[in-house]
Amino acid sequence: MMFANKKHFTTAIVGALIALSIIALVLSLVKIEDVTLPPTVKYGMVFDAGSSHTSLFVYEWDSDKENDTGVVSQTLSCDVQGQGISSYANDPPKAGNSLRECLDKALLLREQNSSAADRVLAEVAKTMREYPVAFKGARILTGEEEGAYGWITINYLLESFTKYSPKAHTWVRPEAANFFGALDLGGASTQISFMPEGSVINWNEASKFTLYGYNYNIYTHSYLCYGQNEMLKRLAKELIVESSSSTRVDHPCYPKDYNETVLLSSFRTSPCTNRSDPRLTLGDRNVTLEGRGNASGCLAAIKKLFNFSACGQSQDCTFDGVYQPRVSGQFIAFSAFYYNFKFLNLTEGQSLAAVKETIEHFCTRSWEDLSSSYPKENPERLPKYCANANYILTLLLDAYKFNETSWNNIFFQMKAGSADVGWMLGYMLNVTNMIPAEAPARVKGHIPSLWAAAVAFIILTLALGLAALLLLLWV
Repeated sequence: MMFANKKHFTTAIVGALIALSIIALVLSLVKIEDVTLPPTVKYGMVFDAGSSHTSLFVYEWDSDKENDTGVVSQTLSCDVQGQGISSYANDPPKAGNSLRECLDKALLLREQNSSAADRVLAEVAKTMREYPVAFKGARILTGEEEGAYGWITINYLLESFTKYSPKAHTWVRPEAANFFGALDLGGASTQISFMPEGSVINWNEASKFTLYGYNYNIYTHSYLCYGQNEMLKRLAKELIVESSSSTRVDHPCYPKDYNETVLLSSFRTSPCTNRSDPRLTLGDRNVTLEGRGNASGCLAAIKKLFNFSACGQSQDCTFDGVYQPRVSGQFIAFSAFYYNFKFLNLTEGQSLAAVKETIEHFCTRSWEDLSSSYPKENPERLPKYCANANYILTLLLDAYKFNETSWNNIFFQMKAGSADVGWMLGYMLNVTNMIPAEAPARVKGHIPSLWAAAVAFIILTLALGLAALLLLLWV
């Protein structure tokens, strides 16, 4: 390379030395060894075909933030009322069309007809492959999986598993790790999941996870047909079959002066109402349910839906002979637990006595009073809050055996951190390996010798640059 004069030559040298100094500085700053970060996932999508709704959730991982641990933010939620995906069993392509419109609900499809479920899921898979997404398959989760993934979601969002320590430059397990239990109430089923105290043996409802290098044994059980919608159907059916009247039946949980007409045939569409029950007379006649606003009668009728006698005197049993260790720790109650108590303004940590008093008072209010007091509330939901609230009390107190003291450990909420609570996020974390089994490796700082070499090189290049600059001025 030729230069016109010494000035140009000196300028080139100075520029090169400055460039080398900058490169050395950058290299010294980015030289980090043994960094283990959670894998990056930009987007994820879950299609939740529930018993009372169908939702499409899209989550986004922001992996550009410093020390980001993969916490997600919900960017889209589509929740639409529909007829249920089980209605498409005889017309599988209709399921694909409905998915495009984010339509509703899978009412116990697996239990009713597994072959129909397979055909519907195949059509869902076919439809999803038409879109530019990394589709991994469609299947129906078990209730126990829902419960376990809900537990993972809560504790992941609350950083119970691991938390980044800027001081130590590593992810560490919190010294006083506080693991929350999960209480989920859906339309067809309900789940309880938590870490029992001590060594628990002889129980089958266990989910075992290895997360961030630690083993977790979680008790989880799902009660099919004990979801909110199915409970209401079972309650109505029992009131009808026990009534002396064949056309007009008292409903203690409905507000006084509220009437609802049902078809007997509606109880034959779900296995939860025992379609072969001999007490259900043949025919398709109408029955009118007449509200009585009887708080104590409502609670008594709901308790009859549980078979508490199957447990005998056992203290580690809920109902129907199902084993459960004693509840321990704090719990987050979400989904229908939260929505019902939110409507009744009971999500602010009220005492059990205050909760019972509020529910009892609400149940005595007339339909006219409720309609005028809550003009914006869905008129189909409004008369059911009394039954739902009494059901929640029965489930938590009589079945799960929370008491006056442990009641204060239940938090009714739908968010943990900045994201919604539910099984969807826990499922996505599992299938995308966002929570690794192994413990995160320590993030090591710069090696001292590397820093020394970098600083020496920078000083040397700056000195040479200064000498060149002086030479330029002399010339």
